[in-house]
Amino acid sequence: MSSRFQFVEDHRGAFGVKRLCRILTLSRSGFYRWLAGADARASRARADAELAERIAQIHQESDGTYGVPRVTAELRDSGRRVNHKRVERVMRKFHIVGLHLRKKVRTTIPEPSATPVPDLLQRDFTAQEPNTKYVGDITYLPIRNGQFLYLATVLDLCSKRLAGWSIADHMRAELITDALKAAARARGADGLRGAIFHSDNGAQGGFNWSSQHFDLGGVRRGHGGLEFEDQRCSGGSASAVAR
Repeated sequence: MSSRFQFVEDHRGAFGVKRLCRILTLSRSGFYRWLAGADARASRARADAELAERIAQIHQESDGTYGVPRVTAELRDSGRRVNHKRVERVMRKFHIVGLHLRKKVRTTIPEPSATPVPDLLQRDFTAQEPNTKYVGDITYLPIRNGQFLYLATVLDLCSKRLAGWSIADHMRAELITDALKAAARARGADGLRGAIFHSDNGAQGGFNWSSQHFDLGGVRRGHGGLEFEDQRCSGGSASAVAR
């Protein structure tokens, strides 16, 4: 509608408002109301351009990854009162597009037959001393041709530092055990001895690393050992896994 009103405004001198409105099936009263709001529209356009400049700066600082929610959060954190719908409109108008995440790959597979175990951390994800509490996770790394690599990590809850990791093109048991062995090597002979290792509640490739406990040279034998394919794993020092 506004584009037709603009056409009337651009050609009114040559053809007259009445004639143009009749041809374009517009009401003259509507045209004059639109004309009266020209200053307000110009003001909004300037405000949008100024906002777009700031959005483009935030977008560039995020290496082109931030979309509407994060851009809106950044604007609000800087003290700017702005609605996410306006941010969405301005980004669309100025062709600013964030990174669209790919379909999430499931890396934690529930094991219905697994024996429940206690939460040894009691939801307390803090540690006063290093080498006492560790957490682990698996994440996926998309590569070409729609394929994935899988990264298993072991994090010290005290220092928040990465203690060990492993990467593979599968989610079998050795992906996790390799990460634990890497952490044990990095922390020394007694680095993981007596520590609690907390992971997601799931099983990968027949290896349930939440309902079984690690006892790879550790001291908490009352929690049982790690069994996989009827073989007790050797090496490492993590003593227990909590769900």
